[in-house]
Amino acid sequence: MPSTENPDIPVASPVTRTTVQVTRLEPAHQTAAVEVRRITMAPGFPAGLHFHNGPVFGNIVEGSVFFQIEGEPETVLRAGDVFYEPADAPIARFDATDEGVVFLGYFLLEEGQEPVITT
Repeated sequence: MPSTENPDIPVASPVTRTTVQVTRLEPAHQTAAVEVRRITMAPGFPAGLHFHNGPVFGNIVEGSVFFQIEGEPETVLRAGDVFYEPADAPIARFDATDEGVVFLGYFLLEEGQEPVITT
């Protein structure tokens, strides 16, 4: 977009769109609703092995966590990072680091389904 004062000088767009994650749901998921939860975990809190009854996406707002789906490498997620937890997959770690963590969890729900976390 050129400048209105000088058409030879480009002006940065006021909106930037960056794709940070694309996840193919296997098997395909019939989503009737998305429940978004703001979740806060105290410093050092270990969530422990758990499962979700539907796909969960999320993003770290503050702090960090150790994240690992069973059988995959462990990683540290920090503010701005996104994650995906497949339905019925064993989540080996989602443990707050020493700084604690605040994240948004997006639970994809089928018609009449409630999000359930099994430990």
